Amino acid sequence: MALKRLMQGAVAGAALAVSVAALPATAQAEGEHFVMISHGPDSDTWWNTIKNALALAAEQMEVSVDYLNPPTGDLADMARLVEQAASSNPDGIIVTIADFNVLQGPITDAVRKGIPVITINSGTQEQSDELGALLHIGQPEYDAGYGAGLRAKEAGVTNFLCVNHYITNPASVERCQGFADALGVELGDQMIDSGIDPTEVTTKVEAYLRTHPETNGILALGPNSAEPTIQVLEDNRMAGEIFFGTFDLSAGIAEAIKAGTINFAIDQQPFLQGYLPVVLLTNYARYGVIPSSDINSGPGFVTEENIALVEELAGEYR
Repeated sequence: MALKRLMQGAVAGAALAVSVAALPATAQAEGEHFVMISHGPDSDTWWNTIKNALALAAEQMEVSVDYLNPPTGDLADMARLVEQAASSNPDGIIVTIADFNVLQGPITDAVRKGIPVITINSGTQEQSDELGALLHIGQPEYDAGYGAGLRAKEAGVTNFLCVNHYITNPASVERCQGFADALGVELGDQMIDSGIDPTEVTTKVEAYLRTHPETNGILALGPNSAEPTIQVLEDNRMAGEIFFGTFDLSAGIAEAIKAGTINFAIDQQPFLQGYLPVVLLTNYARYGVIPSSDINSGPGFVTEENIALVEELAGEYR
């Protein structure tokens, strides 16, 4: 774990051809400034919940937070963003471990500079420790996929499709692998690289189901893959006839759960992944206190039985 070192410095002006969005904040009572770097492309609205959480935490803690991301999800661009953030000497960095090998250098360089780092979302607790981060806040992805697979196995699923809309992220593969292992089958061509364009997802899911009529289970990895898949099942009159689980929540996923098209959604509580790091880094900067262990924000299973509790806030705070 990294030791506390208070850093001071102005934000550097080096700009990259990547999107940078400063989140709203109130006056900086203590002057803390944090930077979060995610791997999410501009087109992925799932990150809006994390952005909302960052903004709320910044307001409540009276700090400022910049949110940075590579517009297309290119991980080389993300690595350069981490370097840019570290060069500005912020009071802390929040970062996803989308690919350990690509991001190891920039993140460890930031830690060596004395910048407190909290990792969130992608990656593992072991990787976070190796990088020298203070702690990791996220969902153990393999375990979440395995838990989903156990539910599918209990329902009688024997042949499945895993719709992976971000196959370059190793954590997404862990979800599919855990699902396959719980079913007791080898992971092969059941995992498709669907991309994130809705039309492309629809085309690839339709093609897979047409050539694999024995498929009786589907796992989607988020709204980008789940919502087009919902449309395919409705168009093919398969909605409710095939076991369907997904990661994450959206308004469309909530409606599909209520309609019986989706059996469950795995909620990793992205709000906590955005909110908690800002609060923890602020307290670390001001008082030198930090939890001594990592924080699992998920998995939690949202089903027809409890969807009413979360659907009102889905896509905003859930």
